[in-house]
Formats: sequence, structure tokens, C-alpha cells
Amino acid sequence: MSETPPTSKRIRVIIADDHPIVRTGLRLMLQMRDTFELVGEAENGAMAVSLVQEHQPDVVLMDLRMPETDGLSALKQIRSQYPQIAVLILTTYNEDNLIMQALRAGARGYLLKDADVEILLRSIERAALGEMLIQPEMMERILAYTDRTSSTHSPKQGELTQKELEVLASVANGERSKEIAKHLGISERTVWAYLTTIYNKLGVDSRASAVAVALERGLLPRKN
Repeated sequence: MSETPPTSKRIRVIIADDHPIVRTGLRLMLQMRDTFELVGEAENGAMAVSLVQEHQPDVVLMDLRMPETDGLSALKQIRSQYPQIAVLILTTYNEDNLIMQALRAGARGYLLKDADVEILLRSIERAALGEMLIQPEMMERILAYTDRTSSTHSPKQGELTQKELEVLASVANGERSKEIAKHLGISERTVWAYLTTIYNKLGVDSRASAVAVALERGLLPRKN
């Protein structure tokens, strides 16, 4: 599996955003904890890819809207070259189609720029550990979006077993492997085994990609 915790004690981060004031704000947030190390800042997607190639960080905070090479294109390049690096999409734009594209491309999570500082920092920590984080309000938007567009997609429930669907639904709810294991009464090792099978069946390599594909195919239950 491609999702593995970083080996260094400090989480090495690259910020990619074309607005200097945003980069400054994020830099100050990261400096609030000595568990983070900022190793580079980029003002466009091409620069972000170059910095990733040079430093190979644990996490990249990536804006979607940038000049020259946008964040989505940069995300795809990074994922193809360094699938172990977590890319956390950070944006002010609530564009549902872009959310789905970013998750489908393997973004580890999706946060709005006005997210609480503690939520942001916890998201980076969880992304570095191979976990997925999507704020509840963002998940609601994604579910609403797939509701609107699912008429052209036929659910393929037979692809996954009932237990695999339960594991995937727990992932979509933001549960960690330990929480999923406790919730379903199985070992954490078994959770990882299920995730590996799910990835293989859906043709993906991350939790976020698995959730995106499952949503597109109608495999996850709609919350009431």
C-alpha cells in the first residue's frame, strides 16, 4: 500500500498558493508547533512540483487555483511520481466538480482556507499518517453533488462485499483505522487488509480516491 507514516519525527511541509498573504498565514500556523518543518513555498503548480522533487516532503498544502500550472494538474504530477506524499487541498472555492476531481486524483483531504487553525494542523498530521480528512460540511456538499449527477451512473454493489462497504463507509465518515477496527469489531491489521482489497477492486491507491469512486458509483449510503 502507498500510504505510510513519515519516518522523520517532524512533519515536512510544502505550501503551494499564489497569494503571499495566504502563504504567510499558513507559515505562521505551522510555526505554532515544533512538530512541523516548512521546507518550501511555491506560488504556482509548476514550482510546487519542482519543490516536491527537490525536498520530497510528507505533506503538500495545495491551492487549486494557481497560474501557469494549477493545483489539480500539480496534484496529478506529484501523485504519479511520489504516491507516498500526501497532498492536502486547501482552497476558498466550493466547486463541487473540482472537489471530486481532486479526491479522484488522490488528494488526502480537502479543507477551506477559513478552517480553524487546530483543524488545519490536525489535518496535516492525519494526512502525514496516511489518513483522510474531509470536513463534514464538505462531505455533505460532495454527497449532494453526487446525488445531482448520479443519474448517469449505475451502482455496482457487487464489486465490494458487505464488510468492505462497511469499512469504506467508515472511511468516508473520517474514521481512523483504529476507530474502524473498534467500530466493526475487527483488528487494525484486518482493516488494512480490507482497504488493500478495496483499492484493488476500485483501481485506486488512497482512501480519498476510494471514497470518490464509491460516491460516483453510488456505493456509499446517502446520509439522512
